[in-house]
Amino acid sequence: MYDLTLKIRGELRIWTRPLVMGIINVTPDSFYADSRRDTAGAARQAVSMLHAGCDIIDLGGYSSRPGADDVSAEEECARLLPAIKAIREAVGEAVPLSVDTFRASVAEACVKAGADIINDISGGDLDPEMFNTVARLGVPYILMHTRSNPAEMQRHTDYGDVVAEVLGDLAFKIDKLRQLGVADIIADPGFGFAKTLDQNYELMSKLSAFKALGCPLLVGISRKSMIYKELGVTPQESLNATTALHMAALINGADILRVHDVKEAMETVRIFSALQRNTSHEQSVITVTDVDKPKRTMII
Repeated sequence: MYDLTLKIRGELRIWTRPLVMGIINVTPDSFYADSRRDTAGAARQAVSMLHAGCDIIDLGGYSSRPGADDVSAEEECARLLPAIKAIREAVGEAVPLSVDTFRASVAEACVKAGADIINDISGGDLDPEMFNTVARLGVPYILMHTRSNPAEMQRHTDYGDVVAEVLGDLAFKIDKLRQLGVADIIADPGFGFAKTLDQNYELMSKLSAFKALGCPLLVGISRKSMIYKELGVTPQESLNATTALHMAALINGADILRVHDVKEAMETVRIFSALQRNTSHEQSVITVTDVDKPKRTMII
């Protein structure tokens, strides 16, 4: 039986299927324009996502697209804190709220304002206080792999073996976090972050290797360049291909899908769950008889 647990505000939550995390950006420059919201728009989007079945909302105030401009911690908080308040007023405690930040000070301010999970795209590399802060706050932590900062990361794609190196980096950091007492860690290979197009697809094809980390796996590929550049289309035209790749991610071991389109992702999870529910791990033996040929047995 599928089982995923996270401790949210002192309560152990248990899910029996993969989760869908909906993306809301209170930024003016996120790569997918339709995900950008002001404070009031963020609250409306949260309600819409909740109605569509969203399990977690992920709120970002700093665009992490390649080449993105830097934003001060003060500006990041000025974007995030009012949005957290508005979302909590709109949906209450019905859905856990994750905050996408690599700054420890921003993470702490957001948790105090009502956030439940910290989603760190830098995996602790851009703020040496992040791991200690997460341990002290006692919140689930999403550990993502990347190299350098968003403005420079695509210059750092020189891997000997991308799967082994990403896996090794995550394993090393998970051990550090465990030693600090962080109980709930979610691992994210970092699709699109310091990875070439081919490296992204190699990671996806070998995603099951990351189950060895012993953590839930988050996959964030929604409308990303690994999809729209492969097809020669725009992010706005990438929903169908995103859905196809989401199914591949689930089959290969993803536990959480981070998405722009909650309804479609939830439908993908439901179809995947139906497939899992009706897949027997026991071999079935079928005897086929043909009047003109000897009896033969097929093992399925």
